[in-house]
Amino acid sequence: MMHIVTSVPVICDVLWIVNESRNMLSRLLIRRLAARHHASLSLLDIRLRHTQEQQRDDRSQHKQRIMATLIGAWTGVALWLQYNNRTGGDKILMGAGGSVEPFWSLYAVHQSAHVLDWFETFRIGNLSSDDVGASVKDMNDPYGNEPRRHVALKPSSKKPFNAEPPLRLLVDNLITPNDLFYVRNHLPVPEIDEASYELEICDELTNKEKAFTLKDIKKYPKHTITATIQCAGNRRSEMTKVKPVKGLSWGQAAIGNATWSGARLCDVLKDMGIEDGKTDALHVQFEGLDTDPASMPYGSSIPVEKALDPHGDVILAYEMNGEPIPRDHGYPLRVIVPGVVGARNVKWLGRIVLSENESDAHWQQNDYKGFSPNVDWDTVDFKKSPAIQELPVISAICEPAEGQKVKVKDGKIKVTGYAWSGGGRKIIRVDISSDGGRNWQAANILESDEARHPRAWGWTIWKTEVPVCESESEVQLCVKAIDSQYNTQPENFENIWNLRGVLANAYHRVNVKLGK
Repeated sequence: MMHIVTSVPVICDVLWIVNESRNMLSRLLIRRLAARHHASLSLLDIRLRHTQEQQRDDRSQHKQRIMATLIGAWTGVALWLQYNNRTGGDKILMGAGGSVEPFWSLYAVHQSAHVLDWFETFRIGNLSSDDVGASVKDMNDPYGNEPRRHVALKPSSKKPFNAEPPLRLLVDNLITPNDLFYVRNHLPVPEIDEASYELEICDELTNKEKAFTLKDIKKYPKHTITATIQCAGNRRSEMTKVKPVKGLSWGQAAIGNATWSGARLCDVLKDMGIEDGKTDALHVQFEGLDTDPASMPYGSSIPVEKALDPHGDVILAYEMNGEPIPRDHGYPLRVIVPGVVGARNVKWLGRIVLSENESDAHWQQNDYKGFSPNVDWDTVDFKKSPAIQELPVISAICEPAEGQKVKVKDGKIKVTGYAWSGGGRKIIRVDISSDGGRNWQAANILESDEARHPRAWGWTIWKTEVPVCESESEVQLCVKAIDSQYNTQPENFENIWNLRGVLANAYHRVNVKLGK
């Protein structure tokens, strides 16, 4: 059997079959499918997985839906059976009768070895190269107009682009340079013309709508805050060592600290008559101008209390570190929700909606939520967990690196890193251990901005020297931070493991070798 080409996967010639009955796809249908695409009938006995799932509708009736997709990869064809109520199924269904390549190219993060290996188990034959070429003729790469990135950024995926800086560079400055700020994109970066840009704001409860140009937003008083933004999956690679999870394999640098300038959201909403105590809205939804093949934008939402509180410091930011926000970080306008997970800090902001409901976007409803360690992909119910908002306290060692040989001077070694807590909680102490957590001492240098709890949105850079046993050839360094409400970090990842690998804030442990 030929293997799917993993370097340049192309999926084409899609046939969707929706079966409302309880019967398996008929072998006659499969034979016709194979014959149409010149597949060997001897391959039809290859495993065809039929996953069954039942859902009750409003009339308490059971429904079953099966999707069959004919998939090819230059010379490969596979029959992929899956339910269309799985994540993304409704989007890929738009490819019925044609090529699914536009969807495969857009969600290129799935072009990984384990996904392609899974496709391989459903192969039933081969497509001719002519058929493949016809399906992708004149198709543009949705990621063909991406901005240039700094060479130091380490990608965890290239399409969409997601990357973090080297740890040793992360804590060189209290303020992270724009070019070295981690990048988290879910879809292609849109190209937006400032001259024609408009932000729409809609109040669903009063039917009020208003459009703002960037010039309109800049007429409001300019506010500047220092705030850390962190991806929910920061440090996921450590959690994966306990048990595999689904998500980008972030290290410890999917976090950054910057100054953000713009209009306060509460000031803009006040001009529309929307104030705390004068609205029945419960949520503020944000939509970006980055869209998928169904023209659905990236979306998220926050509680209305955070948005309308002048002390919540939610900013419609047009500057990052005193410069226009770079394209990768949301040009021309990004909502900054300090103290809250990065997923709610929507980039390329195009629409704001005041509503009684949360955003119905995938990233609010079916992602960025935490679960108990016993929940797996067969038992997970995303409706049972709230969307992540404020993030827990976290810290990491940035120098020395794992496995590095460090010089011992006067019985001590130098250690540095960062610490941060969501919700405006300030870091009050950072504890370091050089013996795996048996003995601890507080870091003697904590550098942060002057903001106080409960509006301490920025991180803390810490530095210290810790004593080590010079007779040892290797030691394990550990760090844990304590915030202004005396929250601290869990000891290990076993206790906080979850299937999406989010909220990974256990002690950071680094093994180093000692030298003279």
